[in-house]
Amino acid sequence: MSCDSKGASVTVERLSWGPRAGLTLVDDVSFAVPAGARLAILGANGAGKTSLLRCLYRAAQPRSGRVLIEGEDLAGLTPRQSARKISVVLQEMPADFPFTVRDVVMMGRIPRRSGLGGWSGEDRAACDHALDHLALGGLASRNFASLSGGEKQRVLVARALAQAPEIVILDEPTNHLDIRHQLEILALLEGLGLTVITTLHDINLAGRFATHVALMAAGRLVAFGPPETVLSAEAVSEAFGVAARVHAPRASEALRFSFSLPVFS
Repeated sequence: MSCDSKGASVTVERLSWGPRAGLTLVDDVSFAVPAGARLAILGANGAGKTSLLRCLYRAAQPRSGRVLIEGEDLAGLTPRQSARKISVVLQEMPADFPFTVRDVVMMGRIPRRSGLGGWSGEDRAACDHALDHLALGGLASRNFASLSGGEKQRVLVARALAQAPEIVILDEPTNHLDIRHQLEILALLEGLGLTVITTLHDINLAGRFATHVALMAAGRLVAFGPPETVLSAEAVSEAFGVAARVHAPRASEALRFSFSLPVFS
């Protein structure tokens, strides 16, 4: 399963951000991911993950440094231009959203509209493609508020896909979902063929899903690279303040961790 769009490379150069002087939540972060990569940003609460994401989709203006999309400075793009390259799926899920599933997915086409006219045939085709791609055709006329958490998450990913982006950014897309729906959402994201950047809490899920991992602590990048390199027991233990143990995977299996509280002497 793949979509028609292609991914774009993302380069972050010495990025820093904070809400006010004297408070820095993202501190001198640099990394680069190629087009089509799946980057999982990991770290304990307060590590700066969401703040970093906000800089990547222009919700926050970096204090210093820059974000490059295929070598082009994100800050130099207009909001419409950046919306055509980057789609975003946030944690906040509206509880009472008086729109059908089709209406919500069609909203992804807003950055592609010209003028104040109605939806074009291309817009409708993109919406139908996204609905079919995420197996939502049977729910198209349902009220969004009536869906389960897993169904709502799929609709929001479909909206992002209808936007025809090169990069999809997600903040904890598996939050509040049961194990089956967590695996389902990550499998759908993996099949998009786009560049995917997401924060995750579950290290084991990240190890299975990601091609690249950015491990953060106290606003700084502790390690960056493929999961099998970054996710060592020592690095995870230090970043999360736990005693982490790696269970050696068999061939073709992902890393697996178990955790316990550290023992202080």
